[in-house]
Amino acid sequence: MKLTFLGTGTSFGVPMIGCHCVVCRSPDPRDHRTRVGAVVETDRGTRLLIDTPPELRVQLIANGIDRVDAVLFTHDHADHTHGLDDLRAISVRRDGALPMFGSAETLASLMRKFPYVFDENIKPAPGTTKPEGHARAISPYETVRIGDAQVLPVPVPHGDMTVYGYRIGDLAYVTDAKSIPQAALEALKGAKVLVVNALFRTEHPTHLSVPEAIDVARVVGAERTFLTHLTHDNFHADLEAEMPRGVTPAFDGLTVRID
Repeated sequence: MKLTFLGTGTSFGVPMIGCHCVVCRSPDPRDHRTRVGAVVETDRGTRLLIDTPPELRVQLIANGIDRVDAVLFTHDHADHTHGLDDLRAISVRRDGALPMFGSAETLASLMRKFPYVFDENIKPAPGTTKPEGHARAISPYETVRIGDAQVLPVPVPHGDMTVYGYRIGDLAYVTDAKSIPQAALEALKGAKVLVVNALFRTEHPTHLSVPEAIDVARVVGAERTFLTHLTHDNFHADLEAEMPRGVTPAFDGLTVRID
């Protein structure tokens, strides 16, 4: 299985509009972070897109990805969903609508915001096209099979809402979590690769901090842990140098092989 990080930045992205700090002006391409998204591809070719961030078109082109078999949504926040329309280029080449998985609450929100994507009665004007999605609600801790991938939704708290992390084989992918409850930890343990959000060095009301993310990594015990949803508070190189063994910050375009 292969994991590709499409974006690894916070909701502001890096560089941030109007900011002239040394990280936002960094020449290191690893310090340039678009909003969070990823693609997981199995050895048999099933491709799963996790979230549709606002830069999705640019991200897919940059990583040479022109096909996905399904979308997994973590939650409905704008930095994770507002690139949804860019899936038009993918859905128009399919025989049917693109399956889109998530919690019932997340999908209901997306159907209100993007009704034309999900409502087959909304037809595009003659000579034009639209993105087509088929909403498929999934429940916490109930495995769903997509192609040859077994996908387990793992609920975690994010402020006053619940976000889905995903366990896909030996990959545990969790973003926008404030904490990892015991039931979620049990579901994530045994993964070889863990992806987890790490916002600031100090505590945040809705996200794990860097120290908290490191603590989660120790408990999960994955061979490799990658930090995502990063801000402009740190140079990539500096953050990487101070991480404990087996933990490293991810960056846009990073690919990870999971055997």
